[in-house]
Amino acid sequence: MGWPGIVILGLVVGCAGWWLHPLRRAARHSFALAAIAGVLGAALANAAGSATGLFYDGELLQWPLCTALALVFVGVCVALRARWS
Repeated sequence: MGWPGIVILGLVVGCAGWWLHPLRRAARHSFALAAIAGVLGAALANAAGSATGLFYDGELLQWPLCTALALVFVGVCVALRARWS
């Protein structure tokens, strides 16, 4: 998938996660935060998976793990932003 794919995946998951989160209206101005959290979550999952040998670039397990961790990051960030607003 490579790093450009990780960034695109993180942005898509960040935007979709923000849109689907029930607290998005309470979390003002959290769209950019959700996009950044998605990219960071996907990048962290990719780096951790490659470092531990769980998967290598382009393997099938890379997509669901990067997507899941990015979605968790977005959910936590939007929920915390709504709580602190």
